[in-house]
Amino acid sequence: MTKDRDELYGLTIRGTDRVMPYKNPYRTHGELSEVEQQKLDRPPLDCVDSIINVYSKEGPSAIAKIPGEMERLKWAGIYPQKQGGDAFMMRIKVPGGHLTAAQVREIGVVADAFGEGPDGTESRVFGSKYADLTTRQSIQIHWIRIEDIPRIWRRFASVGLTTIQGCGDGSRNVLCCPVAGVDADEAFNAYPVVREISAFFTGNREYANLPRKFKISATGCLEDCAQAEINDIGLMPARADDGTLGFNVLAGGGLSDGERMASDIDVFVRQDQALELSRAIAQVFGELGNRENRGVCRMRYLVQELGPEGFRAEVEARAEFDLAPAGESLTRRYRGDHVGVHPQKEDGMFYVGCSVPVGRMNGPELVEVARLAETYGDGTVRLATDQNFTFTGVPGDKVERLLAEDLLTKYSPYPGPFSRGVVACTGTEFCRYALVETKERAVKWARLLDAQLAGEPVGAAPTPDGWSGPNEDAGVIRMHFSGCSASCAQPQIADIGFRGATAHVGNHLAEAVDIGLGGSLGAAPGFIDWVEGARPVNDVPDALLRLVRRYQSERRHDEPFYNWARRIPNDDLRATLGEEGTGTPVLLTTKPIERVQ
Repeated sequence: MTKDRDELYGLTIRGTDRVMPYKNPYRTHGELSEVEQQKLDRPPLDCVDSIINVYSKEGPSAIAKIPGEMERLKWAGIYPQKQGGDAFMMRIKVPGGHLTAAQVREIGVVADAFGEGPDGTESRVFGSKYADLTTRQSIQIHWIRIEDIPRIWRRFASVGLTTIQGCGDGSRNVLCCPVAGVDADEAFNAYPVVREISAFFTGNREYANLPRKFKISATGCLEDCAQAEINDIGLMPARADDGTLGFNVLAGGGLSDGERMASDIDVFVRQDQALELSRAIAQVFGELGNRENRGVCRMRYLVQELGPEGFRAEVEARAEFDLAPAGESLTRRYRGDHVGVHPQKEDGMFYVGCSVPVGRMNGPELVEVARLAETYGDGTVRLATDQNFTFTGVPGDKVERLLAEDLLTKYSPYPGPFSRGVVACTGTEFCRYALVETKERAVKWARLLDAQLAGEPVGAAPTPDGWSGPNEDAGVIRMHFSGCSASCAQPQIADIGFRGATAHVGNHLAEAVDIGLGGSLGAAPGFIDWVEGARPVNDVPDALLRLVRRYQSERRHDEPFYNWARRIPNDDLRATLGEEGTGTPVLLTTKPIERVQ
């Protein structure tokens, strides 16, 4: 038994429930949604104590006795898997993606000890007992049993980790540049700001019942690797007129259905004002956001409704300081990853970014990552939004020895352009919303394309600061694969995006994907155009090869794929995708896959 129901193995759950009034939640029907009513009936963070003292002892059947409790588990960082029963996914919060070697080792041990599914559930590509690096710099472990959660929490607490509010209607993991503090070209180190924001919201009841998930990004990086434009709050590096370095503020970005680039609300904040600004925006969202319709309750809909000026006025009315106008933006481009070997700001030191196709690693591999971080680096590991990891603080005389380690043969700093850029959600393996299998398929497609195009110039030009050694940077083409329209793999910002669908093939319904082209962030932000609907998955590899061959022949000097795709008419791109295979495009459907009678 815990001594205090608000003390969760090193994390204090604090504050009072529902301190913010609902000023304008009723838009059409005049009543709260089912989930909102469940949150009023029982505060979501109350489930944490119940997991420890009831559910872990009585099993999943005890959860089912409490209406809405399965939804509340998300506030503890726990999701039910599609398999049902005693099978859960656990999401670990990793603010800014920064981990110590001890934390990485503990996650690996937990994945190996507790993340094994029943016989017959092993992946043909990944095996079992693995963890997934996510697009929010978090880590997820599957096949967790409810009885094991308290002992896992105790293990995590011993190294300073928590899963609280890894999910649910509150602040999710706060993003940052993975090499903050060591990047030779950053404007400033924003990681202390990220830690401060994360510490304020995590376990804070007063901001744990927002209308929907609340995503924050803050970076001093000049290359937008923390993806400010698709977050509810995007804090991007800027310089005020007096030379002060801080953040320009974007608000209301997001993907899924109804994707939206965040709006510039004409605000500059100093680094020491970023937390209060984030709190004030959360208050606006909590008081004015839609709590009636879960389909349109994300903050981007509120920003769209009020307009950037109206939203700014609501924030200023709640902030504890006067808002200053936006400063000079310092963002130069969208880098997207930190794969490769690159110099740090300290002379003679390097960071080494390793490519993990679709982000999946087994437990012993994570333990080995921890060993390598301690042996060759500064004892830290950084997670990136592209589902990869980075070693920092590697002295120049140790780089070649690190590159020679077996693990870096598999998770190479010098991958092929498609393996480097491939990202995928969990798909039908675990998700009840997905229409297609994603991770295994995405890895196979990436490996196939890399093999077919080996030695040819494919991706965007290598970064100029790379390690001068025997290996070469082959560039990158970003392929993001989401099993449904929820966009967990962020297909809208990829060079090539896939979204799960089904297609008629003969007298069958078969797995298929919608294909989109031309997404990017940074200096040239734009979502993909969905060029073709419901292409049967068996046709996709050949279609991609034709498309990339055309890009190779038509690209201008140093032209990235997304820019080429934007200047080619969609009908032409569609024709290239459809030259062979089943031929004409097929109609979209969201029916379950079954044989047509």
